[in-house]
Amino acid sequence: MYVTAIVLAAGKGLRSKSKLPKPLIKINSKPIIICCLEILSRHPYIKDIILVVNSGNSKEIIKRLKRYRIKKIKRVVLGGKRRQDSVGNGLSAIDTRTDLVLIHDSVRPFIDKETISRVIKEAKKSGAAIVGVPVKATIKEVTSRYIIKRTLPREKLWEAQTPQVFRKDLILRAYGKFKDTDVTDDASLAEKLGIKVAVIPGSYNNIKITTPEDLILAEAIAKVSVPTGRLR
Repeated sequence: MYVTAIVLAAGKGLRSKSKLPKPLIKINSKPIIICCLEILSRHPYIKDIILVVNSGNSKEIIKRLKRYRIKKIKRVVLGGKRRQDSVGNGLSAIDTRTDLVLIHDSVRPFIDKETISRVIKEAKKSGAAIVGVPVKATIKEVTSRYIIKRTLPREKLWEAQTPQVFRKDLILRAYGKFKDTDVTDDASLAEKLGIKVAVIPGSYNNIKITTPEDLILAEAIAKVSVPTGRLR
C-alpha cells in the first residue's frame, strides 16, 4: 500500500492576525507545520509527502524542513487561490505508484499515529474516509436576516476534520469533474460523485488553528501532552 500525504500550507492566514505565516507560528517552541509533518513522516504507511505552500512562506518553510530534518518530502509545490486549487496542484505531483491520497491541513498539529492508521485502513477498505467528531453545540440554521429557520438535529451532525483519505482514482475523478465547485473540504467533492465517505471518530484536540483564540487553545492542549480526547 503506497500512501501519499498532501499537506496544505498555502493559506494566507489572514484571520490569525500574526505577522508570521500561520504554519510557522510556534507551539511549545516548535512551528505548527513541523508538529504535523513529524508525525506524518514517521508513519509507516506514508511513503512520501507533497507539501503545498505559497510564494510568501515557501522559503521559510523549506528552511524549517531542513532544520528539523523532515523526511519523506517528495516535492514542495505552490498552491492556488482556493483550497481545492492547492489540493489540485498537490494531486498533480503524486507518484504513479500511489494507491491512497491522504490530505491534511498543516495547521492541525495534534494528529496521532493511531488515528492516521485507522483512517487509512478505512479508506483502503471503502475508498474514502475522513476524521471527524460529533458536534457539541446546538446548531441553528438562520436566514439572511439572522432569524432562526430551524434547529438541526445535533445527534446527526459531525464536524469534519483532516486527515481525509481517498483512493487515488476516486479523488482524481472528483477533482477532475468538480474542481470549479467551491467547497471547504475534499470529502464534499467525493460526495458529489455519489461516493459514500466513511467517518472515523477522531479527537476534539485535533483543532485547526485559524484565529488568535485557537492559538491560545492550542498552547493549552500542548501543555497537557497530546493527543488526548480521542473518540472510540
